[in-house]
Amino acid sequence: MSGTAEACLRLFGAAPVGQRRLHGGDLSEVTWLEFADGRNVVAKRGPRVAVEARMLGAMAAAGAPVPGVLGLAGDVLFLEALPETAPEAAGWEAAGAALARLHGCEGAGYGWGESYGFGRVEIDNRPAPDWPGFWAERRLLPLAGALPAALRRRVETLAGALNERLPRAPRAALLHGDLWQGNLLFAGARACFIDPACYYGHGEVDLAMLALFGRIPRAFAAGYGPEEAGAAQRRAIYQLGPALMHVALFGAAYHALVARLLDEAGV
Repeated sequence: MSGTAEACLRLFGAAPVGQRRLHGGDLSEVTWLEFADGRNVVAKRGPRVAVEARMLGAMAAAGAPVPGVLGLAGDVLFLEALPETAPEAAGWEAAGAALARLHGCEGAGYGWGESYGFGRVEIDNRPAPDWPGFWAERRLLPLAGALPAALRRRVETLAGALNERLPRAPRAALLHGDLWQGNLLFAGARACFIDPACYYGHGEVDLAMLALFGRIPRAFAAGYGPEEAGAAQRRAIYQLGPALMHVALFGAAYHALVARLLDEAGV
């Protein structure tokens, strides 16, 4: 019997009778488990699932819709299995309203109480005294070393100018931290956040990430509310964080994206 099946026996009183891999899972293994009594559970295997469980708990406490944490066994996190349908306008509006609730949860400063990461790439969540310093020292410069020299110098130039480009002390909102559209799960008029990488920071970070690989429907803005003044000028700077992470994880295929965002940032 596999370790996952043994954990299911302990946690749910039965072993699964069927399973299928779910979409995503570039950096972790996600499986839909079926039980003989009709129950379904999602099992996520990875080295940081305990941290993810705590992040999901923080998001739930903030009133954000997330899958319930059912149990943890070693490197396997068991989650509530949620239905999924094609997104509707009402679902996007619900997603916007939910993100606004999440961002309404304010922290004492920027960062998170423990480190995180994607695959082999660590994320430094140590606090920083001001927001431009956090974005430069925790999100841009640590990943710039994976770039060709010319691109790396441009990132370093931008990082040195962030005191003039970003607000020094925006409200420290609770962020999802990896909010591309694949980490939104829709079921009709409902929306749910999955796969968080939480920390406290400027709420525009999540909005910029959401727009990086796809257009955000207007219904989302109806739920979230208006952007802050100057958000459009900061968007490329915030999108550079996930773009650099993609370079670190997947290589040169994302150099062109980094170059485009630097162009948009005027560097």
